[in-house]
Amino acid sequence: MERAAATYVEETGFGFWFLQSHVWQHHVLRVAIADLQRLIDHPLPSAAVLLDAGCGQGKSFALLAEAFQPAQLIGLDADPHSLECSRAEAERQGLAVQLVASDCAAIQLADASVDLLFCHQTFHHLVEQEEALAEFWRVLKPGGLLLFAESTKFYIDTWVIRWLFRHPMEVQRSAGEYLEMLRRQGFQFAEGNVSYPYLWWSRAKDFGLLERLGIRRPKPVGQRDETLVNVVARKPQAATPPEPADR
Repeated sequence: MERAAATYVEETGFGFWFLQSHVWQHHVLRVAIADLQRLIDHPLPSAAVLLDAGCGQGKSFALLAEAFQPAQLIGLDADPHSLECSRAEAERQGLAVQLVASDCAAIQLADASVDLLFCHQTFHHLVEQEEALAEFWRVLKPGGLLLFAESTKFYIDTWVIRWLFRHPMEVQRSAGEYLEMLRRQGFQFAEGNVSYPYLWWSRAKDFGLLERLGIRRPKPVGQRDETLVNVVARKPQAATPPEPADR
């Protein structure tokens, strides 16, 4: 089956298996969604339309439905095999999910049609990141929320991750660079809408083993290279398209 994105970087066999594992669902997805819920400081819209951009194999669907109780849940992915798995997962969970075969940089949805856009561990797979973020802006309603959770280059560019998974290394960003990219697009967020989880699985050198054994003390925020960043960013009510950045 043809991919929806010409620039799609195919995952390794291990990576595809990992994205259906208990570790992924319990220690990565569940934790990220709970943290994003905590960062929301405005009432959520009723009867919300929620888009999962880069839904993969659909393991987020039940967690998103429970956390946000959307009236409509949409899953988008560029990989047809992943969408087949998403369809099976939605049926297994008894959830009505609209599935869209689409590149994040060219989303096949109408302008201002989404209330909540969940983008979890997707951006480090994308080559056309600026274009994808512009599409997120376009499909979100004024006042809509982008729920953004991402690994940074300090995690992706480590030997164990490069060995087990496949990513476009030329586009990886730091936490600060991701935040600046969101601001340039026009999204608004405060310090209280951002977190820097330092989870054991994101510490690629030793997975936090030395800290758990008490051999090394963890570095505080501001004194370490952040491996994860979670943001709840709002598209302003009176949103106007940002000026195009010089390239």
